[in-house]
Amino acid sequence: MTALWTLADMAKAMRADIVGAPDADIAGISIDTRTIEKGEAFFALTDVRDGHDFVEAALNAGASVAVVARNKRDRFAADARLLLVDDVLDGLRDLARASRARLNAKVIAVTGSVGKTGTKEALRLALSADGETHASVASYNNHWGVPLSLARCPADVKYAVFEIGMNHAGEITPLTKLVRPHVAIVTTVEPVHLEYFGSVEKIADAKAEIFLGLEPDGAAVINRDNSQYERLAAAATAAGVKNIVRFGEHESCEARLIRFVLRADTSCVHADILGHEAHYKLGAPGKHLVRNSLAVLAAVSLAGADLALAALALGKLRAPVGRGARIVLHPSGGSALLIDESYNANPASMAAAIALLGQAETGARGRRIAVLGDMLELGGDAENLHRALAAELAAAKVDLVFCSGPLMHSLFQALPSGRRGGYAGVAAELEPAVIDAIRPGDAVMVKGSFGSKMAPIVKALEKVYAGTPAAEADAGG
Repeated sequence: MTALWTLADMAKAMRADIVGAPDADIAGISIDTRTIEKGEAFFALTDVRDGHDFVEAALNAGASVAVVARNKRDRFAADARLLLVDDVLDGLRDLARASRARLNAKVIAVTGSVGKTGTKEALRLALSADGETHASVASYNNHWGVPLSLARCPADVKYAVFEIGMNHAGEITPLTKLVRPHVAIVTTVEPVHLEYFGSVEKIADAKAEIFLGLEPDGAAVINRDNSQYERLAAAATAAGVKNIVRFGEHESCEARLIRFVLRADTSCVHADILGHEAHYKLGAPGKHLVRNSLAVLAAVSLAGADLALAALALGKLRAPVGRGARIVLHPSGGSALLIDESYNANPASMAAAIALLGQAETGARGRRIAVLGDMLELGGDAENLHRALAAELAAAKVDLVFCSGPLMHSLFQALPSGRRGGYAGVAAELEPAVIDAIRPGDAVMVKGSFGSKMAPIVKALEKVYAGTPAAEADAGG
C-alpha cells in the first residue's frame, strides 16, 4: 500500500523533531484512539480533551508515531515514537499546507447555511465516476476538521472536495486560504447562527469569505434563487473572481433547472449545465437536493470531469444518517417509514425536511408524523421562527406533530388541536409517546438541532421496531 506520507516529509513540513524510531512511512492520520489503525500518525490535539492523555494508548494500538507539543515531551518514555512540534494544531495546519502544495488535483470547496455535507457527498460520488477522489469525512469542516481532511489527502488523487463551515465571521477565511480551491460553492444563505450574526446579510458576508481563497481563474458557484445572491456575487467580484456561475431556476443561470419530478424516494431532473443538456435521477428525494445537484454538476464540469458519468452516478446518491436516511420500521401488522433528520436543524433545513415528509408515501391508513426538537442559535426571533413552522406542516399535510424543547412549545401552541401529538420539555421525555404512536403505514420524520438530542429517539424507534435501512429493504413507506 502506498504511504500517505514519509516520516521525513512530515517532519520537514511541520519543522518537527523526531524522537525514538518511528516507521519511515506513515499510512494515515488519526486524532481518535478508538478508530486508529496500525501505521497511522496520531495527532494529540487539544479540544474538549487533551489529546496528550491518549498518546500512550495510540502507540500501543499500533500508531507509527504521535505528534505532540515540545513542552509536553517529558510526559512520555525516552524511546516513545514522537514528532515534537511547538503546537499540535499549528503542526497539522503546516502539514495541510504541504499536502495542498503537492496536489495536482482539481480542488472544490463547499460552504452554505444548509446542504454542505450532502453536496460534498454528492460531489464525491459524481467525481469518483471520473477518477480517484478524496473528500472530507463526516462534517469535518471547522478549524481542525479542514486541515485534518487536507493532510489526509493522497498526493495522486484527481479530485479533492472539502467542506468548510463556520459559526462566526472570520472563520472561513483561513480555511479557504488553506484549501485554495479551484471551485467554491455556496449552497445557500439562511437564518442560521443568527444569535452570533444578527442578520442574514452578515451571514452572507461570512459565507462569501470562501471566495478569498480561490485560485487565480477559479470559479464561484452561487445559488441564484437565494435572496443573498447579489450580495454574494458582489463579494466574489470584490475578491477578484471573474468566473461566477449561477445555479437554480432563474433564467439567467448557467446551471439551470428546466424540469423536475419529485417522487417519494427519488427525483428526476432535466437541466442545462453550462450549455450541456442533462437528464438524470437522484437516488434520494427532495427539491433541496435537486437544486444542489445543479451546483454539483456545474462544479464537475468546471473541474473538467465527465459530466455524463457524473450525472449517471447521482442515481446512487443516498441520504446519510441524520440527514434524511430512510429506515423501515416493523410495528405489529405491517411496516412504517422512519426518516432520520436528527443531526441538526435550522429554519431552512426544517422546512425542507417537512416538505420531504409531505412527499413520503404512507400506507392505506398511515399518517405523516413529525417529531421536532428545538432549533438553536437563532437569537431573539427564535420563538417566531419556530411558530412559523405551523404553516409548513399544514402545507405538507402532516397529520401529527410531537414537539420537545422550550422553543418548540411556541410551535406546539400554534398547532390545531387535532395535529398535536404530544409535547415534552426534553427529547428523552417525549420518546415513550412517540414509540407508542407508531402504527403500520405511518411515515415518521425526526429532526432537531444537535443540542436538542433527537438522535436517541431515532435509535429507540429502530430498537423497538427492528428497523432496516430503506435502501437495502427497497421499501418506501
